[in-house]
Amino acid sequence: MTHLFASLRRLAFGIAPKETSFSYRGFYPGDAMVRHRLERVGRTFVYGYHAALDDSTPESLGRRLNAVEAEYRGFAFEGAAMGLAILDGVAPWRCRVQAFVMGPGAAHHYMVYVGVGWALARLHRSVPRTIQRYDPLLRWLILDGYGFHEGYFSWQRSVQQHQIPGGLTGYMRRAFDQGLGRSLWFVKCADVAHIATTIARFEPSRYQDLWSGVGLACAYSGGVSRATLGVLAGAAGDCRPQLAQGAAFAAKARQRAGNPATHTDDACEIFCGMSADEAAQITDIALEELPPDTDVPAYEIWRQRIQSAFLEERVAR
Repeated sequence: MTHLFASLRRLAFGIAPKETSFSYRGFYPGDAMVRHRLERVGRTFVYGYHAALDDSTPESLGRRLNAVEAEYRGFAFEGAAMGLAILDGVAPWRCRVQAFVMGPGAAHHYMVYVGVGWALARLHRSVPRTIQRYDPLLRWLILDGYGFHEGYFSWQRSVQQHQIPGGLTGYMRRAFDQGLGRSLWFVKCADVAHIATTIARFEPSRYQDLWSGVGLACAYSGGVSRATLGVLAGAAGDCRPQLAQGAAFAAKARQRAGNPATHTDDACEIFCGMSADEAAQITDIALEELPPDTDVPAYEIWRQRIQSAFLEERVAR
């Protein structure tokens, strides 16, 4: 019976393997080695997603996900969170995501919230009502996941035509843009010139959040040389603090999960002027005595504090 339910779930909600192919998605092909790496990220996400559809029991799901190679493990947890949120959406009498984030997903809680955003995009539920159920600080990462989903699966609309889904108002749009910026690392195959040109076509008010997303994706997913990281830092221009803040978020996510990566260290050294562990510590310091949400969410104050720290670091150097 368990296998039958798993098969039905995959039939109803599964993602075909071809969906992570750059050629199928119509992404910029870029360098072959970079493309293969980023496609592997996509496949790992889908593996985690299907693992959750197969068996949503936290303990057994956690064992499957923890068997994934450490460098890619966070993507599997992100995919699993999407699967659990999909199941919660169609069977709301259970709280699978909550049980997961309090259990095996605790070390990957940033990735879990992002994964919930993918499900939000698929289920077409009320955004304000959905995010209200989650942690007041980290719920904005759900919008980040929503933005990545739209960039990845609907890049013609979101990246080329600059459309933002209906129902997103106020700060939701900014959190969405950080995720949309993350998707550019994939849509443009980590090509600096194409990313910079693409962002320059958006309204200037969206630049900072898009560059923040690029920094996060670059530092977490990797794929390019230190020389290319230097070029990317220069291309960010006045948005360099936002690029650094994104990298610091990536560093903290990897530190918390215990899956450090050389490429995260490289990105933090070049974007932030410090190691990944030091950049992660900046995010912790910036969390101290955060004010409650007002017209400006505490999450944005957190980001601004991190960005200011890297702006000061850059001036000092």
